[in-house]
Amino acid sequence: MNTIARLTVTGFAAAAVMGVVSPTVAWKQDKFVITFWCPPPATDANLSAVAAEGYNLTWAPADALDTVHKHGLKALLQDPLINPSSLDNPEQTQMLRALIDRVKDHPAIEGYYVTDEPGSGAFSGLGRLVRFIREHDPKHLSYINLFPTYATKEQLGVSADAVERAKVGIPTNFAGSGTNAETIAAYREYLNNFISIVKPELISYDHYHFLKDGDGSQYFLNLELIREAALKAKLPFLNIIQACTIEPSWRQVNRNELRFLVYTTLAYGGKGISYFLYWGPKSYGGLYQDGLRTELALDAAEINRELRQIGPILLNMQSRAVYHSKPLPIGTRAIPARSAIRVFGDGQYVLGLFGNGRKTTAFMIVNRDYRKPSTALVQLANPNAIIEEFDRHTGEWIGYPVDRITGKILVSLAPGDGRLFRISPVY
Repeated sequence: MNTIARLTVTGFAAAAVMGVVSPTVAWKQDKFVITFWCPPPATDANLSAVAAEGYNLTWAPADALDTVHKHGLKALLQDPLINPSSLDNPEQTQMLRALIDRVKDHPAIEGYYVTDEPGSGAFSGLGRLVRFIREHDPKHLSYINLFPTYATKEQLGVSADAVERAKVGIPTNFAGSGTNAETIAAYREYLNNFISIVKPELISYDHYHFLKDGDGSQYFLNLELIREAALKAKLPFLNIIQACTIEPSWRQVNRNELRFLVYTTLAYGGKGISYFLYWGPKSYGGLYQDGLRTELALDAAEINRELRQIGPILLNMQSRAVYHSKPLPIGTRAIPARSAIRVFGDGQYVLGLFGNGRKTTAFMIVNRDYRKPSTALVQLANPNAIIEEFDRHTGEWIGYPVDRITGKILVSLAPGDGRLFRISPVY
């Protein structure tokens, strides 16, 4: 195990003791979130396409909520008043209260968009705003998205002041933060402060992994640190994944890389996927470019159809553990010799275990190689266990053949793809 992986893994036990638990909140996630950043104009034609492509959440101003509802979608409300500074001005505070009263009973409302990538210096004001929203509308989400691990210490700590934010910039590549114990400690502190001060209902973050000169080194580290914080706080988490080339250092992802980003998130217990970005000019390289749908948008729609089936199943499953086959990426654990499920083969795999307490009731295997298919040899601790696979096309559990002498099954995986199984009896 390399030094960074060892630093990360040994830190997990300490975090379990130090974990921050979020207080009880009224908003509860009732569906797997499938959404995006940079929504299209909220016209009938655009929202009809959004719904047909399998999304269930868009973003919209108050006057577009009826159109959102017409197409069976939910929305995050966008309005300049949803800002901590509104609470410093009595007139704007009254206007914000009136806005909330206007929309809170609308059937299309899922929540309120608050901000993107705040530093910890902004958490106090954000906590105040979240409390205000919750006081006047406890049923809906206050949505805030967080920095990735490769943000610099200055970015993680910046205040809400526009001038200060401009000075520290935004994360554009991995040059700002190396992968070391200091990076891990700083990010854990950032997450713990966010949870304890802001008291969110959901943890959302972004991480952009695919660069023109190779892949980033912190993708799985970020996933694990988010998973760890979400479990300790008893909160769901959502991953914003790369689907554009808005930054010069990013490469255009293909369908296998997109599938890799989605299914690795699922294996880690994620409860939502957001694509960055959906709508923009051709220069952004997003799913829609100058109003025209790209091939990658069709690939995302195909994955979304699968998420509409598998998402409700995973929504009710709790992540127990996540392991990797060798070579171990930074921030990951090897599959223990006594694991109820072990994976062998020439490929590279992610193994996500789900269940209740110490009992494994389901598992997901993901092909970590997004370039070529692989066949995993899966060893069951109990050769008499009944294995069923979830068919993400029909939404049904289907019996899966097990060698009763060896307790082994073979699982074929397309590049970057994952498959979900359940076990009976449980371990």
